[in-house]
This record gives sequence, structure tokens and C-alpha cells, in this order.
Amino acid sequence: MTWNIWWRFGPWERRQPAIAATLKSIDADIIALQEVWSDDTTNLAAELAAELGYHHAFASGVEMEGFGFGNAVLSRWPIENWETTSLPGEKETGEGRLALYAEVSGPHGVLPVFNTHLNWRFEHSHIRQLQVADLTRFVDRMRPWTFPPIVCGDFNAEPDAEEMRMLTGLTTCPVEGLVFHDAWRVAGDGRPGTTWDTANPYVNTTFEPDRRIDYILVGLPEARGAGHIVNCQVAGHKPIDNVWPSDHYAVLAELRY
Repeated sequence: MTWNIWWRFGPWERRQPAIAATLKSIDADIIALQEVWSDDTTNLAAELAAELGYHHAFASGVEMEGFGFGNAVLSRWPIENWETTSLPGEKETGEGRLALYAEVSGPHGVLPVFNTHLNWRFEHSHIRQLQVADLTRFVDRMRPWTFPPIVCGDFNAEPDAEEMRMLTGLTTCPVEGLVFHDAWRVAGDGRPGTTWDTANPYVNTTFEPDRRIDYILVGLPEARGAGHIVNCQVAGHKPIDNVWPSDHYAVLAELRY
């Protein structure tokens, strides 16, 4: 599962229980979260992991208003190793973006999980293309793997954007031979799969169009179909006790393992 949980924006103290309740109801084995806040003593990923009984890895890319702003991976299974890399664009835009790698020790072998959050502005496709190129090289450095890499995140780009085409093999790939299937395109229900949706009251006030900008991407299947995308759904798209948990919807995928 991947989900941008909207930092400390909006009614965040009321949203946190709604986020936790949503995660509990979905019960995903691995969860990639973006816009996770942290302070000097804790971070939201650690709190959610403790509540769920999960392992976690967290990294902050930038500080805002005295709080960290980062990405996390939560896992039902142990995380044996984790690494991060900074992505381009901070000097040009002030947005400190990063990618997080978590080596998840699952019951049938290691799962290589990556989580990222790219620049958000419409006009920053050229920055996102540089970020995607570095992200792909980061994935490549984590070889070898026996399960295809799982790349999750808020890419702030629609499926036909050049940066997404670079990842899905529709134009030149940054690393030759390293390409990913878009879980929604493979196994969604045929609808747009919108994750930034004006039906959400937090989004409605932005006056932006509905878009699909959150993804689970999976490398080409390995032996016996490992990593084959079986199903994909939009999740986290309902209020809990009249509180919408985030401005983004989540993406949930089932993979053959």
C-alpha cells in the first residue's frame, strides 16, 4: 500500500486516528507513507507502527515549521536494512526530496521496497524527470534481488507524463533494462483510479483537476511469476467518523509472492 498522509496539514490531530483506523482496516503487509511528520522525540511512522505492531523505517528530507517532512515504510515483517538517497531539485526549488529503500525480510524471501515523493508543482516535470532518473539508478544499486523491486510513492505526475513514461518503458529508460509495471494499469478496475480527487473536501478547495498521481510500480516478474500484479484498488477514500484521513487516496496492490 502507498499513501500520502498530508503531514500536519488540516485538522491533523483529528486525522491521525482516522489514518490509523484506515490502515488497520486495510491490513496491508507493507505500507509506504509520504508526508510523515517527525520531531525531536518521535515520528508518525513510529507511532503508527507501534499501534499496528509493525516494523518501520523513516527518513526526513526537509524541515518545515520545526518538524520533519519525510517518507516511511511500515512492514508486518522485519526490515533488515534501509538506505536513503537525496533527489535533485532542492537547490532550484527548495523541495528536499528523497527516496527510501527498505529490505523487508518476508516469509518467502527478501522484498526490495522503495518509497519516494517527487516535486509537486505542475511546471516541475523537468525536475521530476531528473528525480526519476536518480531514483532508478538508486533502485539499480540495490541489486541483486530475487523478487522484483516495488517502487511506491506520490509522483505528482499523471500516467502520460514523461517522468512516468520513463519508468514504465514508454520512452527511454534511465537504466537500460530496468522498467516497471504500473499496478493500476495492469490490475485496476478500468476506472481512472483518481487519487487526487475533488470529491475529497481537502482537495476541493485547491481548484485543481482530478488526477491519478500516486503509484505502486513493480519490476518485471521474476521466476514463477514472482511480483505479478494480481489486483489493484484505490483505498483510503472514505471519511472515518466524519473525518477524511488525508487529502490523497491510497493505492493498494496484491502481488504474487
